[in-house]
Amino acid sequence: MIALLALIVLAASGIYVLLRMRNMQIWIADYLRPRKPMRAEGPVHVLFCFVDHFEPMWKGADLDTERARVDRWCRDYRALAGRHRDADGRPPQHSFFYPEEEYRKEHLDKVAAMCADGFGEIEIHLHHDNDTEANFRECMSRFARTLNEQHGALPVDPETGQVKFAFIHGNWCLDNSRKDGRWCGLNNELILLRELGCYADFTLPAAPSEAQTSTVNRIYYSEDDPRRPKSHDRGVPVRVGGKASGDLMIIQGPLALNWKSRRMGVVPRIENSDIRRSSPPTPDRVDAWVKAGIHVEGRPEWIFVKIHTHGTQEPDMDTLLGEPCEKMHRYLEERYNDGVNHVLHYVSAREMYNIVKAAEAGLGGNPHDYRDYALPPPPSSWAGARNRAAQEAAA
Repeated sequence: MIALLALIVLAASGIYVLLRMRNMQIWIADYLRPRKPMRAEGPVHVLFCFVDHFEPMWKGADLDTERARVDRWCRDYRALAGRHRDADGRPPQHSFFYPEEEYRKEHLDKVAAMCADGFGEIEIHLHHDNDTEANFRECMSRFARTLNEQHGALPVDPETGQVKFAFIHGNWCLDNSRKDGRWCGLNNELILLRELGCYADFTLPAAPSEAQTSTVNRIYYSEDDPRRPKSHDRGVPVRVGGKASGDLMIIQGPLALNWKSRRMGVVPRIENSDIRRSSPPTPDRVDAWVKAGIHVEGRPEWIFVKIHTHGTQEPDMDTLLGEPCEKMHRYLEERYNDGVNHVLHYVSAREMYNIVKAAEAGLGGNPHDYRDYALPPPPSSWAGARNRAAQEAAA
């Protein structure tokens, strides 16, 4: 009996060590917690959103390298996305979360032109460290105005006239969520983001970083406690018939254990919806994203799939702009767009938020109808639509 107990303790200790090596002790309990089975009537609508930590200055590149990165995206992504369509006839929508500290007008002019042609939208990304409230307010408000006024990006709230934006935090450290306090510095960041016009955060999942929340595979509202960090660790789920609460909506991407890909053939890898050369978007991964079942409570027939990448890193560009992502889109369109069991919708971050808000308001049917439900398209989208209409009329 003593020997058996010793083996059990040893095994448990080994498992705990493995969990801590990848910070899995933070989120594994919520991941394993039983959830009510989802019962959807009719086809399941898959809302697919690809968000990008788009950093042309990655690793302190020179200007020629920056330009080459942006130019390749503007050339190759147009070609790739142009070959694919969802159930609504729209190409994949790429959400370019551009870093405030890497602003260069010529790069954003090019990306904005591609977005105006119908291939995505621009949002805000930020890397900062030991920041102050005054500096954060100044730089974020300035950048939001610049994106809207100089590049036709970011929507304007039709009721308040405020420029609105989605947000991704650099180094995953939303609301000062590292134990050592690095890469942020603001315990009231959720409050500041709300006041400055942020409509939702798209940072998560952050695993295996310690910045990962204990809440996984959810869409929820988080209330900021300015006396402590990582207030978004938990929150109130967005539900049909509910209402906005707290300070900021958190829209998470899938986080799971991938038992089909194991380290040393034993330990499952973390599926954190990150796309790069070392983790290409295989059919098994696509299935896992949909299976995660992220939805607004009470609307299980709308599944929200948000994946992410760092698009300007050369080692990963062949994956993101080449055959691996080509195959991903083909699989999505074949497996999840038959019109009977599944209907596929490519959405931007803004459109995903709008559809979440429509579900919260109790609306149903085809989520395509609610792409612009709460926030209208940015100015560049209106201009692009007018130009495309004029070209079609002239043809």
